[in-house]
Amino acid sequence: QVHLVESVGGLVKAGGSLRLSCAASGSIFNPMGWYRQAPGKQREFVARITNGSNTNYAESVKGRFIISRDNAKNTVYLQMNSLKPEDTAVYYCTRDQNGLRYWGHGTQVTVSS
Repeated sequence: QVHLVESVGGLVKAGGSLRLSCAASGSIFNPMGWYRQAPGKQREFVARITNGSNTNYAESVKGRFIISRDNAKNTVYLQMNSLKPEDTAVYYCTRDQNGLRYWGHGTQVTVSS
């Protein structure tokens, strides 16, 4: 059983920063990622990090967000900088394992203008 637990999000002003973390059960030596879902919108890809620590990002967050991992702590991070009101969403951590994608329960991030 895979368990992913995101840190508490929060409320931040536009231009501010916030770091999310995702603690995973077992080894995180699998591709991990972050998705988000804004009110009334479909869930969308944000960032991904492979087991080789290669990363890729959605165009909307490229240059502002950084995904990283600490294998010793079984934790993946999403550093979010220069936040915008349109970054407001529920953020979900994911892990790809054995052809399946596992999801955390999500954490709310709200960016005020």
